[in-house]
Amino acid sequence: MNATYIQNSIAQLKTEIFMDVRHRTLQKYTGVPVLDENQLFYLLVPFLNGEEWQQEQREAAITVGIVYAALAAHDHIKELDATSKEQQLTVLAGDFYSGRYYEILAMSGNVALIRNLSQGIVSRCEHQIKVYEAEKRTVEQWFSSISTIESGLIAQFFDLYAFDAYVPIIEKSLLILRLEREWLSYQRGQISLMSKALEQSAKQAGATYNSVIQDKIVRLKTELLQFLDQASFLQNDVKQALQARVEASIASTNG
Repeated sequence: MNATYIQNSIAQLKTEIFMDVRHRTLQKYTGVPVLDENQLFYLLVPFLNGEEWQQEQREAAITVGIVYAALAAHDHIKELDATSKEQQLTVLAGDFYSGRYYEILAMSGNVALIRNLSQGIVSRCEHQIKVYEAEKRTVEQWFSSISTIESGLIAQFFDLYAFDAYVPIIEKSLLILRLEREWLSYQRGQISLMSKALEQSAKQAGATYNSVIQDKIVRLKTELLQFLDQASFLQNDVKQALQARVEASIASTNG
């Protein structure tokens, strides 16, 4: 397995997701669904590692991708301008994608997947809501919330199909990527609600936003590389691909 095979696998999954949610009017005004290729890659890691991956797992992975697209559409609504046609259609796009994954799940009759994804969506939304609450939380509690937001749905998918061994990989990897995005946006003055919450908690602990974010990223990367080095269940080429992504991220951060 090489980088081309991995990219082709991601592209194929993305195409299958697009095919299931295509709508001409929504695409005209909002573009194609927002899909994070990193999320799709980590969603596919068990498949790339040779785990049992029949039609059921494939359809379930597509459904997880559609769920992420629906949630991303709602996440992209501008807080101060939800009245334009584009913004209104973005809301409708999120609702449309939601309807599609409910329809697909209902047609499949996969009750276990319905249950797991429903739990994942509820948990994700609960942790997103916390940024609007007055309750004081520690930096580590915010990191835990971000991890749930980023990887909780994939973790539910892995749990259903007994891919539990892969959960630490996706939790650490997707948390690293989200923290790096938050840090870069913060440096550009584009401060999200989550970064504001982290900054406030860091101050309460006598630290700075930059120090807690950068320290956490370094610790996570060290822990992830150690985990990958000891993960005997991973094929060598998959392990190398995962390590390469961490190292590329390190190089990008240092650059």
